[in-house]
Amino acid sequence: MTTFPGELAGALREVDPAVTSRLRERLAGAAQEAGLLDVGYRTMDSPVGPLLLAATERGLVRVAFDGENHDAVLAELSAVVSPRVLRAPARLDPAVRELDEYFRGRRQVFDVPLDLRLAKGFRRSVLDHLAHIPYGRTESYAQVAAGAGSPRAVRAAGTACATNPLPLVVPCHRVVRADGSSGRYRGGDQAKRTLLALEGASR
Repeated sequence: MTTFPGELAGALREVDPAVTSRLRERLAGAAQEAGLLDVGYRTMDSPVGPLLLAATERGLVRVAFDGENHDAVLAELSAVVSPRVLRAPARLDPAVRELDEYFRGRRQVFDVPLDLRLAKGFRRSVLDHLAHIPYGRTESYAQVAAGAGSPRAVRAAGTACATNPLPLVVPCHRVVRADGSSGRYRGGDQAKRTLLALEGASR
């Protein structure tokens, strides 16, 4: 991952945090204006723990839970999307605002643009289907597989949910086991139960 300009980033760590924040904002703005910022990121606190948000010029490309190791996620984005990755909170402000509204129960549908380049083939079809599961409702993995166009690909549908690069915004937490139990979740079992409870989910 590029730490451009690395010398400046190192120097920023030695000064006042508020000054550092302002300088980082200016650096991110200058990088964006110069066409040198491909992936901007920031973190936010949430009821399901700290979240890493990353966006390209196309839109939100990654939402990661604390348990995924944010440094590892940024390294992956650097390898897969672009090495020009920089902390750029302003780019993520709309996503933060919508997620905050969601957690406060004031939003049921997300409007921020999405960059789905990290999901391809059947996994992309699954994500497209997940976006249509309404707030407060759930589907089984079999229903998701059928909805994505491959009724027999139940296991693959589960894998697509487990590797969803945009959890919360693309609501894989609304997919549960056939017996109604919540099942596993990238953000942890408790996070999934918290989200389903927040939405008052019913089948």
